[in-house]
Amino acid sequence: MTAFGITRRELVRRGGLLSLLPALFRGSAATGEPPAAAATTGPGLRVGPEIYPSLGVRPLINCKGTHTIIGGSTILPEVRAAMDAASRQYVHLDELADAIGARLAELTGAEWGLVTNGCAAALTHATAACVTGGNPDLHIRIPDLSGFPRDECIVPKHSRTQYDASVRAVGVRMLEVETVEELEAAFGPRTALVYRMARPDAGERLPAKLVHEAARRHGVPVLVDAAAEILTVPNVHLQLGADLVAYSGGKCLRGPQSAGLLLGRKDLVRAAWVGSAPHHGFARGFKVGKEEAVGMLMAVETWFRRDHDAEWRQWQSWLDHISSRLASIDGVTTHVSQPDDLAECPGPCGLSNRMPSLHIRWDESRFGLSGTAAARELFETPPRIVIPVARGPLTPNQTGLTIDPYMMAAGDERVVADRLHALLSSPPRARAKPLAAPAADLSGTWDVRIEYAASSSTHALHLRQRGNQIGGVHQGDFVTRDASGTIDGAAVRIRSHYPESHGDALEFSFAGRVAGDEMEGELDMGEYLKARWSAKRHAGRSA
Repeated sequence: MTAFGITRRELVRRGGLLSLLPALFRGSAATGEPPAAAATTGPGLRVGPEIYPSLGVRPLINCKGTHTIIGGSTILPEVRAAMDAASRQYVHLDELADAIGARLAELTGAEWGLVTNGCAAALTHATAACVTGGNPDLHIRIPDLSGFPRDECIVPKHSRTQYDASVRAVGVRMLEVETVEELEAAFGPRTALVYRMARPDAGERLPAKLVHEAARRHGVPVLVDAAAEILTVPNVHLQLGADLVAYSGGKCLRGPQSAGLLLGRKDLVRAAWVGSAPHHGFARGFKVGKEEAVGMLMAVETWFRRDHDAEWRQWQSWLDHISSRLASIDGVTTHVSQPDDLAECPGPCGLSNRMPSLHIRWDESRFGLSGTAAARELFETPPRIVIPVARGPLTPNQTGLTIDPYMMAAGDERVVADRLHALLSSPPRARAKPLAAPAADLSGTWDVRIEYAASSSTHALHLRQRGNQIGGVHQGDFVTRDASGTIDGAAVRIRSHYPESHGDALEFSFAGRVAGDEMEGELDMGEYLKARWSAKRHAGRSA
Protein backbone atom coordinates (compact mmCIF):
# COMPACT_ATOMS: atom_id res chain seq x y z
CA MET A 1 0.00 0.00 0.00
CA THR A 2 1.13 3.59 -0.57
CA ALA A 3 0.80 6.40 1.94
CA PHE A 4 -2.64 7.10 0.48
CA GLY A 5 -4.02 3.57 0.70
CA ILE A 6 -3.56 2.92 -3.02
CA THR A 7 -1.59 -0.08 -4.19
CA ARG A 8 1.43 0.27 -6.46
CA ARG A 9 -0.35 -1.86 -9.04
CA GLU A 10 -3.25 0.59 -8.98
CA LEU A 11 -0.86 3.51 -9.46
CA VAL A 12 0.58 1.84 -12.53
CA ARG A 13 -2.90 0.97 -13.86
CA ARG A 14 -4.01 4.59 -13.61
CA GLY A 15 -0.94 5.86 -15.40
CA GLY A 16 1.36 6.66 -12.46
CA LEU A 17 1.30 8.86 -9.43
CA LEU A 18 1.45 12.18 -11.25
CA SER A 19 -1.98 11.60 -12.73
CA LEU A 20 -3.37 10.99 -9.22
CA LEU A 21 -1.92 13.94 -7.40
CA PRO A 22 -4.41 16.61 -8.52
CA ALA A 23 -7.32 14.43 -7.38
CA LEU A 24 -5.63 13.48 -4.12
CA PHE A 25 -4.86 17.03 -3.08
CA ARG A 26 -7.46 19.20 -4.82
CA GLY A 27 -8.52 22.02 -2.52
CA SER A 28 -6.82 20.60 0.60
CA ALA A 29 -8.44 22.22 3.64
CA ALA A 30 -5.70 20.92 5.91
CA THR A 31 -2.95 22.85 4.16
CA GLY A 32 -4.89 25.69 2.58
CA GLU A 33 -3.57 24.50 -0.76
CA PRO A 34 -5.42 25.92 -3.77
CA PRO A 35 -6.70 23.53 -6.41
CA ALA A 36 -3.92 22.05 -8.53
CA ALA A 37 -3.24 23.92 -11.76
CA ALA A 38 -3.96 22.15 -15.01
CA ALA A 39 -1.02 21.03 -17.12
CA THR A 40 0.22 23.66 -19.53
CA THR A 41 -0.95 23.07 -23.09
CA GLY A 42 0.53 26.12 -24.83
CA PRO A 43 4.16 27.04 -25.55
CA GLY A 44 6.73 26.42 -22.81
CA LEU A 45 7.09 23.63 -20.32
CA ARG A 46 4.35 20.99 -20.59
CA VAL A 47 3.81 18.68 -17.64
CA GLY A 48 3.33 15.06 -18.65
CA PRO A 49 5.00 12.70 -21.14
CA GLU A 50 6.03 15.69 -23.26
CA ILE A 51 7.85 17.51 -20.46
CA TYR A 52 11.33 16.99 -21.96
CA PRO A 53 10.37 17.36 -25.65
CA SER A 54 8.64 20.64 -24.71
CA LEU A 55 12.14 21.88 -23.82
CA GLY A 56 13.69 20.47 -26.95
CA VAL A 57 15.38 17.65 -25.00
CA ARG A 58 15.12 14.11 -26.34
CA PRO A 59 14.39 11.39 -23.74
CA LEU A 60 16.14 8.05 -24.04
CA ILE A 61 15.78 4.39 -23.14
CA ASN A 62 18.34 3.43 -20.50
CA CYS A 63 20.09 0.12 -21.17
CA LYS A 64 23.22 1.24 -19.33
CA GLY A 65 22.26 1.39 -15.66
CA THR A 66 22.42 3.93 -12.85
CA HIS A 67 24.76 6.48 -14.45
CA THR A 68 24.27 10.02 -13.20
CA ILE A 69 24.87 11.60 -16.62
CA ILE A 70 21.70 9.95 -17.98
CA GLY A 71 19.57 10.52 -14.88
CA GLY A 72 20.60 7.71 -12.55
CA SER A 73 17.27 6.00 -11.94
CA THR A 74 13.56 6.76 -11.98
CA ILE A 75 12.18 7.31 -8.50
CA LEU A 76 9.51 4.94 -7.24
CA PRO A 77 5.83 5.96 -7.06
CA GLU A 78 5.92 5.58 -3.27
CA VAL A 79 8.85 8.00 -3.12
CA ARG A 80 7.11 10.57 -5.32
CA ALA A 81 4.02 10.37 -3.10
CA ALA A 82 6.09 10.84 0.07
CA MET A 83 7.94 13.81 -1.40
CA ASP A 84 4.73 15.49 -2.51
CA ALA A 85 3.17 15.01 0.93
CA ALA A 86 6.32 16.36 2.63
CA SER A 87 6.29 19.46 0.43
CA ARG A 88 2.90 20.58 1.78
CA GLN A 89 3.91 21.34 5.38
CA TYR A 90 6.72 22.99 7.34
CA VAL A 91 8.98 21.24 9.81
CA HIS A 92 12.15 22.00 11.80
CA LEU A 93 15.00 20.33 9.93
CA ASP A 94 17.06 19.45 13.03
CA GLU A 95 14.06 17.59 14.45
CA LEU A 96 13.48 15.90 11.10
CA ALA A 97 17.13 14.81 10.88
CA ASP A 98 16.94 13.27 14.37
CA ALA A 99 13.73 11.39 13.56
CA ILE A 100 15.00 10.13 10.21
CA GLY A 101 18.38 9.20 11.73
CA ALA A 102 16.67 7.02 14.32
CA ARG A 103 14.37 5.42 11.75
CA LEU A 104 17.26 4.66 9.40
CA ALA A 105 19.01 2.99 12.31
CA GLU A 106 15.97 0.78 12.90
CA LEU A 107 15.73 -0.17 9.23
CA THR A 108 19.40 -0.73 8.41
CA GLY A 109 20.90 -1.95 11.68
CA ALA A 110 23.44 0.88 11.69
CA GLU A 111 23.83 3.02 14.81
CA TRP A 112 22.54 6.11 13.01
CA GLY A 113 21.70 7.44 9.56
CA LEU A 114 21.71 10.72 7.67
CA VAL A 115 20.14 11.74 4.36
CA THR A 116 22.63 13.77 2.31
CA ASN A 117 22.71 15.63 -0.99
CA GLY A 118 23.95 12.54 -2.87
CA CYS A 119 26.71 10.06 -2.09
CA ALA A 120 29.43 12.61 -2.89
CA ALA A 121 28.02 14.93 -0.22
CA ALA A 122 27.90 12.02 2.23
CA LEU A 123 31.65 11.49 1.68
CA THR A 124 32.33 15.18 2.26
CA HIS A 125 30.17 15.36 5.41
CA ALA A 126 31.77 12.17 6.76
CA THR A 127 35.28 13.48 6.16
CA ALA A 128 34.42 16.78 7.84
CA ALA A 129 32.99 14.87 10.80
CA CYS A 130 36.23 12.90 11.19
CA VAL A 131 38.29 16.11 10.98
CA THR A 132 36.16 18.33 13.24
CA GLY A 133 34.24 15.91 15.44
CA GLY A 134 31.28 18.28 15.23
CA ASN A 135 33.25 21.22 16.69
CA PRO A 136 31.90 24.39 15.01
CA ASP A 137 35.11 26.33 15.80
CA LEU A 138 36.86 23.91 13.46
CA HIS A 139 34.02 23.41 11.03
CA ILE A 140 33.73 27.05 9.99
CA ARG A 141 37.43 27.05 8.97
CA ILE A 142 37.14 24.20 6.44
CA PRO A 143 38.84 23.79 3.95
CA ASP A 144 41.75 25.64 5.61
CA LEU A 145 42.92 22.97 8.05
CA SER A 146 45.94 24.90 9.33
CA GLY A 147 46.43 24.03 12.98
CA PHE A 148 43.83 21.23 13.01
CA PRO A 149 44.83 18.31 15.24
CA ARG A 150 43.88 15.80 12.51
CA ASP A 151 44.16 16.61 8.81
CA GLU A 152 45.33 13.45 7.03
CA CYS A 153 43.41 10.76 5.16
CA ILE A 154 44.92 7.37 4.33
CA VAL A 155 43.72 5.82 1.06
CA PRO A 156 44.74 2.54 -0.60
CA LYS A 157 46.08 3.16 -4.10
CA HIS A 158 43.35 0.99 -5.65
CA SER A 159 40.76 3.36 -4.15
CA ARG A 160 42.11 6.51 -5.82
CA THR A 161 39.39 7.63 -8.23
CA GLN A 162 37.75 10.84 -9.39
CA TYR A 163 35.23 10.36 -6.59
CA ASP A 164 37.76 11.00 -3.84
CA ALA A 165 37.52 14.68 -4.81
CA SER A 166 34.62 14.72 -2.32
CA VAL A 167 37.05 13.75 0.43
CA ARG A 168 39.85 16.07 -0.74
CA ALA A 169 37.39 18.99 -0.84
CA VAL A 170 37.52 19.19 2.96
CA GLY A 171 41.23 20.01 2.70
CA VAL A 172 42.72 16.78 4.05
CA ARG A 173 46.12 15.59 2.85
CA MET A 174 45.76 12.26 1.04
CA LEU A 175 48.35 9.63 2.01
CA GLU A 176 48.33 6.97 -0.71
CA VAL A 177 49.45 3.49 0.37
CA GLU A 178 49.92 0.27 -1.58
CA THR A 179 51.49 -2.24 0.83
CA VAL A 180 50.93 -3.40 4.39
CA GLU A 181 54.17 -1.70 5.41
CA GLU A 182 53.10 1.61 3.85
CA LEU A 183 49.70 1.34 5.52
CA GLU A 184 51.17 0.86 8.99
CA ALA A 185 53.71 3.65 8.50
CA ALA A 186 51.00 6.10 7.37
CA PHE A 187 49.14 6.07 10.70
CA GLY A 188 50.07 8.86 13.06
CA PRO A 189 48.64 11.48 15.42
CA ARG A 190 47.34 13.57 12.47
CA THR A 191 45.39 10.71 10.84
CA ALA A 192 41.71 11.68 10.69
CA LEU A 193 40.32 8.76 8.68
CA VAL A 194 40.90 5.97 6.20
CA TYR A 195 38.92 6.17 2.96
CA ARG A 196 38.36 3.32 0.53
CA MET A 197 36.12 2.39 -2.35
CA ALA A 198 33.85 -0.62 -1.94
CA ARG A 199 35.14 -3.17 -4.43
CA PRO A 200 36.00 -6.87 -4.69
CA ASP A 201 39.11 -7.89 -2.78
CA ALA A 202 40.34 -10.37 -5.39
CA GLY A 203 44.02 -9.75 -6.11
CA GLU A 204 44.28 -6.68 -3.88
CA ARG A 205 47.38 -6.24 -1.75
CA LEU A 206 45.31 -4.36 0.84
CA PRO A 207 42.00 -6.22 1.26
CA ALA A 208 39.19 -4.55 3.18
CA LYS A 209 39.47 -6.71 6.29
CA LEU A 210 43.17 -5.95 6.66
CA VAL A 211 42.63 -2.20 6.22
CA HIS A 212 39.80 -2.16 8.75
CA GLU A 213 41.78 -4.14 11.32
CA ALA A 214 44.76 -1.80 11.02
CA ALA A 215 42.55 1.27 11.42
CA ARG A 216 40.87 -0.27 14.44
CA ARG A 217 44.24 -0.86 16.14
CA HIS A 218 45.14 2.79 15.63
CA GLY A 219 41.72 4.12 16.67
CA VAL A 220 41.03 5.68 13.26
CA PRO A 221 37.57 5.58 11.60
CA VAL A 222 37.12 4.01 8.16
CA LEU A 223 34.83 5.56 5.53
CA VAL A 224 33.57 3.34 2.67
CA ASP A 225 32.18 4.63 -0.62
CA ALA A 226 29.44 2.16 -1.62
CA ALA A 227 27.54 4.49 -3.97
CA ALA A 228 26.10 1.96 -6.44
CA GLU A 229 25.74 -0.97 -4.05
CA ILE A 230 22.60 -2.68 -2.85
CA LEU A 231 21.72 -2.08 0.79
CA THR A 232 22.42 -5.16 2.92
CA VAL A 233 21.20 -5.90 6.45
CA PRO A 234 23.26 -6.51 8.44
CA ASN A 235 25.46 -4.04 6.58
CA VAL A 236 28.36 -5.91 5.03
CA HIS A 237 30.80 -3.00 5.36
CA LEU A 238 29.96 -2.18 8.97
CA GLN A 239 30.28 -5.89 9.75
CA LEU A 240 33.77 -5.88 8.25
CA GLY A 241 34.76 -3.07 10.59
CA ALA A 242 33.96 0.14 8.74
CA ASP A 243 32.70 3.05 10.83
CA LEU A 244 30.89 4.94 8.06
CA VAL A 245 29.44 3.88 4.71
CA ALA A 246 27.99 6.14 2.01
CA TYR A 247 25.33 5.24 -0.59
CA SER A 248 23.72 6.97 -3.52
CA GLY A 249 19.98 7.45 -3.13
CA GLY A 250 19.27 7.70 -6.83
CA LYS A 251 20.67 4.35 -7.95
CA CYS A 252 19.40 0.91 -6.89
CA LEU A 253 17.34 2.41 -4.03
CA ARG A 254 15.45 4.51 -6.60
CA GLY A 255 15.07 7.46 -4.27
CA PRO A 256 15.56 11.12 -5.18
CA GLN A 257 18.47 11.57 -7.60
CA SER A 258 19.81 14.42 -5.45
CA ALA A 259 19.89 12.35 -2.25
CA GLY A 260 22.24 9.90 -0.58
CA LEU A 261 22.77 8.04 2.69
CA LEU A 262 25.44 8.08 5.36
CA LEU A 263 25.20 5.18 7.81
CA GLY A 264 27.39 4.13 10.71
CA ARG A 265 28.67 5.28 14.10
CA LYS A 266 26.14 7.51 15.79
CA ASP A 267 28.66 10.06 17.05
CA LEU A 268 30.27 10.54 13.63
CA VAL A 269 26.98 10.60 11.70
CA ARG A 270 25.58 13.21 14.09
CA ALA A 271 28.80 15.21 13.73
CA ALA A 272 28.30 15.01 9.95
CA TRP A 273 24.84 16.58 10.39
CA VAL A 274 26.31 19.42 12.51
CA GLY A 275 28.48 20.37 9.54
CA SER A 276 25.79 20.10 6.87
CA ALA A 277 23.10 22.46 5.58
CA PRO A 278 20.98 24.20 6.81
CA HIS A 279 23.84 24.94 9.22
CA HIS A 280 26.29 27.51 7.89
CA GLY A 281 29.85 27.04 6.80
CA PHE A 282 31.64 24.98 4.19
CA ALA A 283 28.83 22.51 3.41
CA ARG A 284 25.94 24.97 3.24
CA GLY A 285 25.73 24.30 -0.49
CA PHE A 286 24.93 20.61 0.08
CA LYS A 287 21.35 21.35 1.09
CA VAL A 288 18.78 18.57 1.49
CA GLY A 289 15.18 19.73 1.54
CA LYS A 290 12.51 18.17 3.68
CA GLU A 291 11.10 16.61 0.50
CA GLU A 292 14.34 14.79 -0.41
CA ALA A 293 14.88 13.73 3.22
CA VAL A 294 11.44 12.12 3.49
CA GLY A 295 11.66 10.73 -0.05
CA MET A 296 14.99 9.07 0.72
CA LEU A 297 13.61 7.53 3.89
CA MET A 298 10.65 6.20 1.90
CA ALA A 299 13.05 4.69 -0.64
CA VAL A 300 14.78 2.79 2.18
CA GLU A 301 11.43 1.74 3.68
CA THR A 302 10.32 0.52 0.26
CA TRP A 303 13.62 -1.29 -0.35
CA PHE A 304 12.71 -3.77 2.36
CA ARG A 305 9.21 -4.29 0.91
CA ARG A 306 10.21 -4.69 -2.74
CA ASP A 307 10.07 -8.16 -4.30
CA HIS A 308 13.68 -8.30 -5.49
CA ASP A 309 13.30 -11.83 -6.85
CA ALA A 310 10.41 -10.69 -9.04
CA GLU A 311 12.46 -7.73 -10.27
CA TRP A 312 15.28 -10.09 -11.20
CA ARG A 313 12.93 -12.39 -13.09
CA GLN A 314 11.58 -9.38 -15.00
CA TRP A 315 15.07 -8.24 -15.99
CA GLN A 316 15.86 -11.76 -17.14
CA SER A 317 12.66 -11.94 -19.20
CA TRP A 318 13.55 -8.67 -20.96
CA LEU A 319 16.99 -10.00 -21.85
CA ASP A 320 15.47 -13.28 -23.04
CA HIS A 321 13.09 -11.38 -25.32
CA ILE A 322 15.91 -9.35 -26.87
CA SER A 323 18.09 -12.43 -27.25
CA SER A 324 15.28 -14.37 -28.95
CA ARG A 325 14.65 -11.50 -31.36
CA LEU A 326 18.30 -11.49 -32.43
CA ALA A 327 18.60 -15.27 -32.71
CA SER A 328 17.46 -15.23 -36.35
CA ILE A 329 20.38 -13.05 -37.49
CA ASP A 330 23.20 -15.18 -38.83
CA GLY A 331 26.50 -14.26 -37.21
CA VAL A 332 25.04 -12.62 -34.08
CA THR A 333 25.50 -14.45 -30.78
CA THR A 334 24.16 -13.61 -27.34
CA HIS A 335 24.70 -14.82 -23.83
CA VAL A 336 23.60 -13.65 -20.37
CA SER A 337 26.09 -13.27 -17.53
CA GLN A 338 25.22 -13.23 -13.84
CA PRO A 339 27.02 -11.24 -11.09
CA ASP A 340 29.24 -13.03 -8.59
CA ASP A 341 27.53 -15.48 -6.29
CA LEU A 342 27.61 -13.81 -2.85
CA ALA A 343 27.83 -17.21 -1.18
CA GLU A 344 31.15 -17.85 -2.96
CA CYS A 345 32.49 -14.31 -2.72
CA PRO A 346 34.37 -13.26 0.44
CA GLY A 347 33.82 -9.65 1.38
CA PRO A 348 31.59 -7.05 -0.27
CA CYS A 349 31.77 -8.05 -3.93
CA GLY A 350 28.95 -8.47 -6.39
CA LEU A 351 26.94 -5.75 -4.67
CA SER A 352 27.37 -2.86 -7.14
CA ASN A 353 24.87 -2.56 -10.00
CA ARG A 354 23.79 -6.10 -9.27
CA MET A 355 21.89 -7.55 -12.24
CA PRO A 356 22.16 -9.97 -15.16
CA SER A 357 23.67 -8.57 -18.38
CA LEU A 358 23.12 -9.50 -22.03
CA HIS A 359 26.25 -9.65 -24.18
CA ILE A 360 25.68 -9.30 -27.94
CA ARG A 361 28.59 -10.24 -30.23
CA TRP A 362 29.32 -10.18 -33.98
CA ASP A 363 32.29 -10.15 -36.35
CA GLU A 364 33.17 -6.55 -37.16
CA SER A 365 34.88 -7.38 -40.46
CA ARG A 366 31.87 -9.39 -41.64
CA PHE A 367 29.21 -6.87 -40.60
CA GLY A 368 31.22 -3.76 -41.36
CA LEU A 369 29.97 -2.29 -38.09
CA SER A 370 31.81 -1.79 -34.82
CA GLY A 371 30.20 -1.85 -31.40
CA THR A 372 31.13 1.80 -30.99
CA ALA A 373 29.41 2.73 -34.26
CA ALA A 374 26.34 0.68 -33.32
CA ALA A 375 26.08 2.36 -29.92
CA ARG A 376 26.42 5.78 -31.56
CA GLU A 377 23.71 4.98 -34.13
CA LEU A 378 21.31 3.85 -31.39
CA PHE A 379 22.03 6.95 -29.31
CA GLU A 380 21.71 9.50 -32.10
CA THR A 381 18.65 8.22 -34.00
CA PRO A 382 15.07 7.79 -32.73
CA PRO A 383 13.88 6.08 -30.65
CA ARG A 384 16.98 7.03 -28.69
CA ILE A 385 18.67 4.20 -26.75
CA VAL A 386 21.79 4.18 -24.57
CA ILE A 387 23.60 0.83 -24.77
CA PRO A 388 27.24 0.37 -23.70
CA VAL A 389 29.89 -1.04 -26.04
CA ALA A 390 30.75 -4.69 -25.30
CA ARG A 391 32.35 -5.60 -22.00
CA GLY A 392 34.29 -8.74 -21.34
CA PRO A 393 36.80 -10.73 -23.41
CA LEU A 394 36.55 -10.45 -27.21
CA THR A 395 38.11 -12.65 -29.87
CA PRO A 396 39.98 -11.06 -32.82
CA ASN A 397 37.59 -9.05 -35.04
CA GLN A 398 34.77 -9.56 -32.52
CA THR A 399 32.77 -6.56 -31.37
CA GLY A 400 29.37 -5.94 -29.81
CA LEU A 401 27.20 -4.38 -27.14
CA THR A 402 26.26 -5.15 -23.54
CA ILE A 403 22.73 -4.51 -22.25
CA ASP A 404 22.23 -3.80 -18.55
CA PRO A 405 18.48 -3.98 -17.76
CA TYR A 406 18.74 -2.42 -14.27
CA MET A 407 16.90 0.78 -15.17
CA MET A 408 14.83 -0.32 -18.16
CA ALA A 409 11.04 0.03 -18.00
CA ALA A 410 8.36 -2.44 -19.09
CA GLY A 411 7.98 -2.22 -22.85
CA ASP A 412 11.52 -0.97 -23.44
CA GLU A 413 12.64 -4.51 -24.25
CA ARG A 414 10.40 -4.60 -27.35
CA VAL A 415 11.68 -1.28 -28.65
CA VAL A 416 15.30 -2.28 -28.01
CA ALA A 417 14.86 -5.70 -29.62
CA ASP A 418 13.26 -4.24 -32.75
CA ARG A 419 15.92 -1.55 -33.16
CA LEU A 420 18.79 -3.98 -32.67
CA HIS A 421 17.23 -6.44 -35.10
CA ALA A 422 16.83 -3.73 -37.74
CA LEU A 423 20.37 -2.44 -37.20
CA LEU A 424 22.14 -5.82 -37.26
CA SER A 425 19.98 -7.31 -40.04
CA SER A 426 21.07 -4.55 -42.40
CA PRO A 427 24.05 -2.80 -40.84
CA PRO A 428 25.16 0.56 -42.24
CA ARG A 429 28.60 -0.43 -43.51
CA ALA A 430 31.23 2.15 -42.80
CA ARG A 431 33.73 2.25 -45.64
CA ALA A 432 37.15 3.32 -44.49
CA LYS A 433 38.79 5.63 -46.98
CA PRO A 434 42.55 6.11 -47.06
CA LEU A 435 43.96 9.21 -45.44
CA ALA A 436 44.95 12.01 -47.79
CA ALA A 437 48.55 13.14 -48.09
CA PRO A 438 49.43 15.46 -45.18
CA ALA A 439 49.14 19.15 -45.97
CA ALA A 440 51.92 19.93 -43.48
CA ASP A 441 54.52 18.39 -41.21
CA LEU A 442 53.39 19.10 -37.63
CA SER A 443 56.64 17.97 -36.03
CA GLY A 444 57.79 20.51 -33.47
CA THR A 445 56.33 22.49 -30.60
CA TRP A 446 53.01 24.32 -30.87
CA ASP A 447 51.70 27.00 -28.51
CA VAL A 448 48.03 26.23 -27.99
CA ARG A 449 45.44 28.76 -26.88
CA ILE A 450 42.26 27.26 -25.40
CA GLU A 451 39.11 29.34 -24.91
CA TYR A 452 36.99 27.75 -22.15
CA ALA A 453 33.46 28.77 -21.19
CA ALA A 454 34.62 31.75 -19.12
CA SER A 455 38.43 31.73 -19.24
CA SER A 456 41.41 30.91 -21.42
CA SER A 457 44.71 29.11 -21.03
CA THR A 458 47.91 28.36 -22.91
CA HIS A 459 49.02 24.75 -23.37
CA ALA A 460 51.72 23.21 -25.55
CA LEU A 461 51.77 20.30 -27.99
CA HIS A 462 55.18 18.70 -28.62
CA LEU A 463 54.58 16.63 -31.75
CA ARG A 464 56.39 14.26 -34.06
CA GLN A 465 54.88 13.18 -37.37
CA ARG A 466 55.53 10.10 -39.47
CA GLY A 467 53.37 10.09 -42.57
CA ASN A 468 49.77 10.52 -41.42
CA GLN A 469 50.48 9.44 -37.85
CA ILE A 470 51.12 11.90 -35.03
CA GLY A 471 52.66 11.24 -31.63
CA GLY A 472 54.05 13.33 -28.80
CA VAL A 473 52.95 14.93 -25.55
CA HIS A 474 50.34 17.46 -24.45
CA GLN A 475 51.57 19.85 -21.76
CA GLY A 476 48.62 21.27 -19.83
CA ASP A 477 47.99 23.37 -16.73
CA PHE A 478 47.75 20.31 -14.49
CA VAL A 479 49.84 17.54 -15.97
CA THR A 480 51.73 16.48 -19.10
CA ARG A 481 50.29 13.44 -20.84
CA ASP A 482 50.90 11.41 -24.00
CA ALA A 483 49.24 12.54 -27.22
CA SER A 484 48.51 10.77 -30.50
CA GLY A 485 46.50 11.41 -33.63
CA THR A 486 46.35 11.70 -37.40
CA ILE A 487 46.55 14.28 -40.15
CA ASP A 488 44.25 13.73 -43.14
CA GLY A 489 45.10 16.36 -45.73
CA ALA A 490 44.66 19.54 -43.69
CA ALA A 491 42.35 17.89 -41.12
CA VAL A 492 44.05 17.29 -37.78
CA ARG A 493 42.93 15.08 -34.89
CA ILE A 494 44.99 14.82 -31.71
CA ARG A 495 43.92 13.10 -28.51
CA SER A 496 45.55 13.18 -25.09
CA HIS A 497 44.47 11.09 -22.13
CA TYR A 498 45.38 11.24 -18.47
CA PRO A 499 44.05 8.01 -16.93
CA GLU A 500 42.10 7.96 -13.69
CA SER A 501 44.92 8.11 -11.18
CA HIS A 502 45.47 9.92 -7.89
CA GLY A 503 41.84 11.01 -7.98
CA ASP A 504 41.82 12.75 -11.36
CA ALA A 505 41.25 11.97 -15.06
CA LEU A 506 41.37 14.15 -18.17
CA GLU A 507 40.63 13.46 -21.81
CA PHE A 508 41.17 16.10 -24.53
CA SER A 509 40.38 15.59 -28.23
CA PHE A 510 41.59 18.35 -30.56
CA ALA A 511 39.91 18.46 -33.99
CA GLY A 512 40.69 21.15 -36.51
CA ARG A 513 42.64 22.17 -39.60
CA VAL A 514 46.19 23.27 -40.27
CA ALA A 515 47.15 26.18 -42.53
CA GLY A 516 50.88 26.83 -42.68
CA ASP A 517 52.15 27.40 -39.14
CA GLU A 518 48.70 27.74 -37.58
CA MET A 519 45.92 25.37 -36.50
CA GLU A 520 42.47 25.89 -35.05
CA GLY A 521 39.30 23.97 -34.30
CA GLU A 522 37.09 22.47 -31.59
CA LEU A 523 38.26 20.80 -28.39
CA ASP A 524 36.14 17.99 -26.91
CA MET A 525 36.88 17.57 -23.19
CA GLY A 526 34.48 14.68 -22.53
CA GLU A 527 32.52 15.25 -19.33
CA TYR A 528 33.84 18.83 -19.23
CA LEU A 529 32.12 19.60 -22.55
CA LYS A 530 33.73 21.60 -25.37
CA ALA A 531 35.96 24.61 -26.07
CA ARG A 532 37.70 26.34 -28.99
CA TRP A 533 41.43 26.05 -29.64
CA SER A 534 44.05 27.62 -31.85
CA ALA A 535 47.78 26.94 -32.15
CA LYS A 536 50.88 28.53 -33.60
CA ARG A 537 54.18 26.85 -34.26
CA HIS A 538 56.77 27.82 -31.66
CA ALA A 539 59.86 28.92 -33.55
CA GLY A 540 63.24 27.62 -32.45
CA ARG A 541 62.00 24.58 -30.51
CA SER A 542 61.77 21.01 -31.71
CA ALA A 543 59.77 18.02 -30.50
